[in-house]
Amino acid sequence: MRIVSLSDYLLLRVNRASSSQGSARIPRAPVNRQIYQLIREAILAQTLPAGLQLPSSRDLAGELGMSRNTVTYAYEQLLAEGYLESRAGAGTFVADTAPDQIPETVERNVPLTDPSGKSELSARGAMLTRQAGVSDKQWGAFMPGIPDVTQFPSKVWSRLQNKHWRRSQAEMLTYGPGAGYGPLREAIAEYLRISRSVNCNASQVLITTGIHQSLDTVVKLLGEHGDSAWIEDPCYWGTRSVLSSLGIESVPIPVDQEGMRMRLANLRRPPRFICTTPSHQYPLGMVMSLSRRRMLLEYAAAHKVWVIEDDYDSEFRYGGRPLASLQGMDTHNRVLYMGTFSKIMFPGLRIGFLVVPEALAPAFSTGMAELYRSGQVFLQATLADFMAEGHFSSHIRKMRVLYAERLRLLQQAIHRNFGDEMNITGGEAGLHLTVSLPPECNDKLVCEDARKEGIIVRPLSTYYMSPKTARSGLLLGYASVPDEAIGPAFDTLAKVIRRHVSPTGLPVGQAHLQKTFA
Repeated sequence: MRIVSLSDYLLLRVNRASSSQGSARIPRAPVNRQIYQLIREAILAQTLPAGLQLPSSRDLAGELGMSRNTVTYAYEQLLAEGYLESRAGAGTFVADTAPDQIPETVERNVPLTDPSGKSELSARGAMLTRQAGVSDKQWGAFMPGIPDVTQFPSKVWSRLQNKHWRRSQAEMLTYGPGAGYGPLREAIAEYLRISRSVNCNASQVLITTGIHQSLDTVVKLLGEHGDSAWIEDPCYWGTRSVLSSLGIESVPIPVDQEGMRMRLANLRRPPRFICTTPSHQYPLGMVMSLSRRRMLLEYAAAHKVWVIEDDYDSEFRYGGRPLASLQGMDTHNRVLYMGTFSKIMFPGLRIGFLVVPEALAPAFSTGMAELYRSGQVFLQATLADFMAEGHFSSHIRKMRVLYAERLRLLQQAIHRNFGDEMNITGGEAGLHLTVSLPPECNDKLVCEDARKEGIIVRPLSTYYMSPKTARSGLLLGYASVPDEAIGPAFDTLAKVIRRHVSPTGLPVGQAHLQKTFA
């Protein structure tokens, strides 16, 4: 199709766009921008062919009944981008933008087999997106792993930020050192030595954006494509995603009440990495026993295996002091320890840390700088002051009391609805607990129906490597739920659960619960 009258074409398209946008209440782009976009689209579609002379800006503005400046803007933008060309004394013409040669093997206008574009993904990309565990909602009852960010001392944080803005030194606003801001590394090392019995100095601490980047760094610098890693089964979905994206084979190791349960068949094939959450297993919540810890460390030393310890939320332990780290027991420098400030402070901060053996520290610092071009020095400096002035420890103490009460209220709500027949795990620490469902109950469907009722829960079965070994259950986060909302929210969830465990769809009585949850 060729345009006979550019002004008629533009008027028709502008009026049509105005009508549809107005009915949908979509803000309209400025008219000069609309004129530019419409001419550009017509050139790309070859509706306006190369070499065609366009009306002068004065003539086109007159035909459209618009200001000449409106058309001039569109023409100037198109000239700048190469869609039009101006010939002295002749006028403005559509430029020839077609490539000189088009490979004969290129098929034109071939539709994607999948409108979402997934058919264009690599095998790795397809697997990652297919198995993704990330949620589109990150707040509300009962989203696990989310702290109550409304309780964060934002005024204190703002004061510390403003102090650094006033000083605004150049080094705060440029790329940072690979290992991170020095004073923050010192503050973290001191905190870990005291609270987690981690054996380290500041030179061994590297600042990352969180657990994902810490794991990514370790595997890239210490692993090769095709290596294997033992992972807990079930485990955090992010661990599996990072490992698989780097070509590492994940070998599931089941967990029991003492943590990872290594079998003889596993021990005969040493992996390159062992990924573990020994202080608070995710998602079930058990603590690795001392004998298992010693066995794991001795095995790692004997077979030159790297142990990656994920200590993601051990600050929040409600039955006593936080437990000592696995790294603190290691006498062979085989443990890399990682943690995050997302659970203690707020997830949007995106600051975590990685503690490596001293001999590896220089290489890791260089590797971090080379791979990621470290930054966020301004935020790291603010966090360093936050810790140095005692606000960090004070905030942990405050939130530990708050979360302990919310845990009690959730346990109370579970008992009120189901008595003692629903098995609860992980209720001694962290920001979530796990409840079991009968084997025949589809926890994914429970989560989908709960979502329709405004309740966010995550299915336990998706944290297992294989559906054959997966257990049905729900992860319930309580940290970000106000005290008064916990009971009513769980009452709503309980109704959803009853619909799924009852074959008739009717409310389940205590006798039936006793049978199915035992």
